[in-house]
Amino acid sequence: MKSLIKVMLTLALGFASTLLILKALGILDAQQIENWLRHAQTLSPFYTGGLAVLLLSADLFVAMPTLTITILSGFLLGHLGGALSAIIGMMLAGGIGFFMGRRYGEKLLMFLLKDKSKLDEVRAAFQRQGFMMIILSRAVPILPEVTACLAGTTGMPFSRFLIAWSVNTIPYCVIATYSGSISTIEDPKPAIITAVLLTAFFWLGWLVFRKLVLRQTLSLSDN
Repeated sequence: MKSLIKVMLTLALGFASTLLILKALGILDAQQIENWLRHAQTLSPFYTGGLAVLLLSADLFVAMPTLTITILSGFLLGHLGGALSAIIGMMLAGGIGFFMGRRYGEKLLMFLLKDKSKLDEVRAAFQRQGFMMIILSRAVPILPEVTACLAGTTGMPFSRFLIAWSVNTIPYCVIATYSGSISTIEDPKPAIITAVLLTAFFWLGWLVFRKLVLRQTLSLSDN
């Protein structure tokens, strides 16, 4: 389990570095993305939906303000159009991450761990806990991309990954875009309240999972 945590932290730092670089350069901040989506809306709702899909699928490579984009999609496109765009974008991000992990992940793990026994340990630990990790991964930015890549790397069946990723993604998108669709510039409270509640829900779920499952697993591995 400790090897899995090491790998997850290393991958998270790798993903986070793109965010830090872009922040330093003043590129792709939330205000810029909002301006792009609003400009696309003046051209056509199809452009807005396509841009939302592109931004959310690119989240695998460049850390994006996922919840902000999702809520804005609902605000600009309405509940149905926003939810459809957000779901497609996030499902693409997860699928690309899974298959990239399957294609290149083992080489990366061997580079990080230098030991086949530790690689086997990572596989076994993720096979035990990975399903719930994926479902609860939206508690922390970057964690969804990390778990998607690890699912492919550790040999999780794609059907099992798809179920976990769908449970992780579809309700999240439906709720967030609905809050955006009923918000206005004069009254943004539904979007703000939803953002806080979604974050709190996943944080609580992750804390319970960590306390009841991960801590027990770590103690067993130490023994």
